[in-house]
Amino acid sequence: MSDWFSVTTPIYYPNAEPHIGHTYTTVVADTLTRYHRLAGEKTFFLTGTDQHGEKITEVAAAAGESPSAFAARISALFEQTWRDLGLGFDRFIRTTDPDHVRAVQHVLGVVHEAGDVEFREYEGLYCVGCERFLTERDMVDGLCRDHERAPEPRSESNYFFTMSKYFDWLADHIRDHADFIRPERYRNEVLAMLREGSGLEDLCISRPKSRLDWGIELPFDRDYVCYVWFDALINYLTGLGYPDDPDWEKRWGGVEHLIGKDILKPHGVFWPCMLRAAGIAPYRHLSVHGYWNVDERKVSKSLGNMISPGAMREKYGFEAFRYFLLRDMSYGLDAGFTEELLVTRVNADLANNLGNLASRTLNMTARYCDGRVPEPGETGDLEREVADATARAADEVDAAVRALEAHRALESIFRAVDAANRYLDARAPWKAAKDPEREAEVRTTLYTVCQSLRGIALLLAPFLPEAAATLLERLGIPDALATARLPEDAKRWDALAAGTATTKGAALFPRIESPAAE
Repeated sequence: MSDWFSVTTPIYYPNAEPHIGHTYTTVVADTLTRYHRLAGEKTFFLTGTDQHGEKITEVAAAAGESPSAFAARISALFEQTWRDLGLGFDRFIRTTDPDHVRAVQHVLGVVHEAGDVEFREYEGLYCVGCERFLTERDMVDGLCRDHERAPEPRSESNYFFTMSKYFDWLADHIRDHADFIRPERYRNEVLAMLREGSGLEDLCISRPKSRLDWGIELPFDRDYVCYVWFDALINYLTGLGYPDDPDWEKRWGGVEHLIGKDILKPHGVFWPCMLRAAGIAPYRHLSVHGYWNVDERKVSKSLGNMISPGAMREKYGFEAFRYFLLRDMSYGLDAGFTEELLVTRVNADLANNLGNLASRTLNMTARYCDGRVPEPGETGDLEREVADATARAADEVDAAVRALEAHRALESIFRAVDAANRYLDARAPWKAAKDPEREAEVRTTLYTVCQSLRGIALLLAPFLPEAAATLLERLGIPDALATARLPEDAKRWDALAAGTATTKGAALFPRIESPAAE
C-alpha cells in the first residue's frame, strides 16, 4: 500500500476558456490534496491540458491560428487561472511537453513489441468533438449525445490496439475491487459496457498524417500520429514521473483519477486495458462526478452556456464560489447552478452561520476579556456537548473526504458550527456580563467557543483555505496549520492557550445582495 495520495484531474481540452465544470474538478482535487497533506500523507496534484487532436485543429483554424499557437495560448490561460484562484497543483502538464512525448512513444513501443497493435481498415461514424468513432448507443436522433452534432462517415487504414483481449480481465478486476470505480453507479455502468458490448471493440490508436499531423508521431510508423485519447491518458503516468523518476511507482500506487461522467468509457475501459498491456498496475481509484447544469442543460463549451470562474471571483469572491461548488454537488450526481442559489447558500452558511459565530465570539472576547482567550471557570454538560460536537465533526469529515463526499464533510463541519451557536445563545454571555458574580461563566463560555472555532477552522482549511487561515490568525494562532494533523488535532480540546491574543477583524463573509435586488 502506497503512503502517497496522488490526485489527477482530466487534462482539459484547451479549445475555449475554463468554465465551472473544469473549476469544480480542480477545486475537488485541490481540497483532497490539502486534506491528505494535513493528514500527514505525501501528496501530488496533477492537472493540465490536452493539446493534440482534430478538435484543436478545427477550432484553431476558425481562430486564424496554428494548432500549436492556439493550444499554447489557451493552455497558458488555464494554468494562470488556476494559479490566480489559489489552486495548488504540483505540476501543470501539457501533452506537447517533451517528457510526455517520450512517455507516449515509450508506451506505444512496449504495447507494439508485445504484439498488441495491428494495422487494419476501418469504417464508421466519427465525432470530431469526442475525437472517436461512435456507436448507435452514443447518439440521439443521429447526433452525438455530448456535442449535439452529426458524426462524419469515415473510412481509412489505421493502427489498432487489441484492447478487447483485456475485457475479461478488466471485468474481473472491477468485480474484485469494489471501489476501483466510484460511485457504484459508474462501476455498474462500466461492467454493463463490458457485458453487453456497447460498441466496445479494439481501439483505433492512430491518425494518418495525410489527414492530421497535429499529434505525437508513432515510433513504429512516421506516417501516423497517435490518437488523442491514447496520448492524453498517458499524461497521468508522465506527470508522476514515468518511466524515469525512481518515485513514480510510489506516486502511482496512491493515484486517484477525478473525471466527469462524459469521459467514463476512455478512463474506465481504454485506460486500464492500456495499463495492463503496458505491464503497469491499474490506478487505485477512478472517481466520477456528474454535470453542472445551467437552464437544465449540461455546462459545455460547445453548447455555449459556460460559467466563468474569473467572473464569479470578481462578483462574489472565489471562496464563496468554491464553497458553493463543494457544498451543492453530491459527487457522482448532477447539480444545478444559478447565482440565486449561490447567494442563498453563501448567506445562510457562511455569513449568517459561520461568520456570525466568529464575529460574536471575537467581539465579545475583545469586550469582556481584553481581547485574549480567557481562563475558563467550571465546565459542565453544555461545554462537553460543544467539545463532543467538534470531535464528532472531525471523525465524520475524515470519513467523508476519503469517500469523496465533500458535501457531507461540510454538513458535518456546519453541525459543529450550529452546536457552538446554540451554546452561545444558551449561555448568553452578553447578559451574564452584566452580573459581576457571573464573570467566571462569561470566561468559560468564550473560552469554549474559541476552542470550538479553532477545531472548526482546522477542519475548514482544505475547503476554505483563505477563510480558515484568516480565522486562525484572528484566534492568535496563525501558524497552526504548519504543524496540524487531521483529524486528531481538530479534536484536541484546550489546545488554544488561555491568554492568547485575538483580533476582532471585519466580517469573515459579508452578506451578498441577491442578483435580483441589484
